[in-house]
Amino acid sequence: MCSSKLFDMERIESLADQIISQFKSLGYDIDRNEVVKRLKLLIHEFKVPENEAVRTVRNWIIKEYDIPREKIIAEAPLVKIKDITKPGQWVSLKAKVVQIWDSSSPSVSQVGLIGDETGIIKFVIWAKSGKGEVEEGKCYLFRNVVTDSFQGRMQINVGRTSEIIEIDEDIPLPPREIEVVGALVAIQQNSGLIQRCEVCHRVMTKGICPIHGKVRGYDDLRIKGVLDDGENIYEIILNEDNIKELTGIDLQKAKQIASERLDRNAVLSELKKMLLGRYFKVVGVRGGRYLLGRSVEKIEGVNEEEIDRLLEVLT
Repeated sequence: MCSSKLFDMERIESLADQIISQFKSLGYDIDRNEVVKRLKLLIHEFKVPENEAVRTVRNWIIKEYDIPREKIIAEAPLVKIKDITKPGQWVSLKAKVVQIWDSSSPSVSQVGLIGDETGIIKFVIWAKSGKGEVEEGKCYLFRNVVTDSFQGRMQINVGRTSEIIEIDEDIPLPPREIEVVGALVAIQQNSGLIQRCEVCHRVMTKGICPIHGKVRGYDDLRIKGVLDDGENIYEIILNEDNIKELTGIDLQKAKQIASERLDRNAVLSELKKMLLGRYFKVVGVRGGRYLLGRSVEKIEGVNEEEIDRLLEVLT
C-alpha cells in the first residue's frame, strides 16, 4: 500500500474513532467496521469532502440506531472556544460578539466573530434557523450549536435547534486585536475577484465548492496577503471595504474591470500593481492563522527607491 493511501486510511480510522466516541458518550455502541467502511466509500470512491462524509455517517447512525436528535442536542456541553477542535460536535458556549461581517447571501442571516477569554471563532447564523440577530459588543449564550471546520479553522453554525440568549455578563476577550506596520510582500491565490458558494460561503474554484460541489455562487472581493514588518510576517485578509479604502476599487468596479478585459484575473493583476511593495498599517483581530483586517491605511512618505528595491526582490 502506497504511503498516501496508508495516510488516508489512518485519517479515516481517526475520523471513525471520533464519531464512535461521540455516540459512546451517549450510551450507544456503534459498529466500528461499518463506520470505517462507509467513510472509506464516501471519501475514496465517491470523493465526498471529509466534513460532508462525517455528517452523512453521523446521520446514518442516528437513523440506524433510532437515536432521538433531542437526546444529542440535550447533551450539548458548555465549552470554551479553545476546546472547540473537532467538526460536527454539538456544543454550547458563552461568548461576546467581536465583529459582524456583511453577508451577500440570503441564506445567511449573520456571520462574524465571537470570542471568550480563551479565543476567537467565526459564527454563522443561517436564515432558516429563524433566530434573532446579535449585536457587536453584547454577550450571548449560544446553545446547541454545531462545530464546523474549513482549512483548519473552526467555526460554529446556528441552526433551527439552536438557541441564542442574551446574557448580562461581560465576557473578557483575549488581547487579540493587534496593529502591524509593514510591507505587503505577497498577494496569495484566491485573492481579487472571487466566487463564494451561496450555501456555505467558501471560496469556489472553477465553479466548484469544496463542500457542495457544483452550485450557484456569488462574487466577492478580497485579498489574502503577507505583511512583513522587518521582524515577523503576518498573513492578512482584507475585505472589500479595506480594498476600496486603499485602491478605490469596490466589487462593482472589479466586475467592470473583469468584463472589459474578459478576464477575472485582471482584477488580481491590478491590485498587485497598486499594492505590492507598499507599506501599510493594518489593525485587526486574529482569526486562526490570519489577521483579519478591521482597518487599513497606506503609510505615506516611504522612500520610493526602497519600494522599487523591494519590488525587484518580489518579482
